Amino acid sequence: MSINVKKYQSVLLDLKGKATLVAVSKTKPIADILQLYTLGQRDFGENYVQELTEKYEQLPKDIQWHFIGHLQSNKVKYIAPFVHLIHGIDSASLLKEVNKQAAKHNRSINCLLQIHIATEETKFGLSETELDAVLNEVQNANTMQHIKICGLMGMASFSDNENIIKQEFDNLKKLFDKYAPVQHDYIAMHTLSMGMSGDYKIALERGSNMVRIGSLLFGERNYSK
Repeated sequence: MSINVKKYQSVLLDLKGKATLVAVSKTKPIADILQLYTLGQRDFGENYVQELTEKYEQLPKDIQWHFIGHLQSNKVKYIAPFVHLIHGIDSASLLKEVNKQAAKHNRSINCLLQIHIATEETKFGLSETELDAVLNEVQNANTMQHIKICGLMGMASFSDNENIIKQEFDNLKKLFDKYAPVQHDYIAMHTLSMGMSGDYKIALERGSNMVRIGSLLFGERNYSK
């Protein structure tokens, strides 16, 4: 087993019950996930649709599965029956597809809108203008009864400069605070997902209430997959 139990317990202490830990289990074997499961972990995050669906079939059904990768519209249908939270909604068209597929299973799917806060152009996400447009469409169109926008998500720049990371997280927190008061049947912003293995402590200081941690718990990712 490659789970670092002491590190897992340390992370939980850092969260102090005020933030949700999503254990990022991408490329990790079933045995490792089960080890964390026996310790009480229920929220797990996956990046790849096929891997997520395979793990869903093999693991306990009380696990709350988070899809945290870049989601293609044509693959939404595979995770729509069971996914707990989709972290990376970065377009109105993707949100509409999630709503369409959720309707087929007579369920509502929780979603986070991904905001582009990093300096790297390779990262996905909405601008503030695009965020405003998506929220307005959800409020005014009244055709997305099968989604629930639960909050915002963002990934900071891959940088050793903590000031850059802090500023990016602060910018996302300001956006979250701006839109959190919105009251709507399909919008209830209570989740601010930011922070990963290398920067989660900074994210917690800046107001995150959900962190996505993989390598600290499972060891380094297997990039051959």
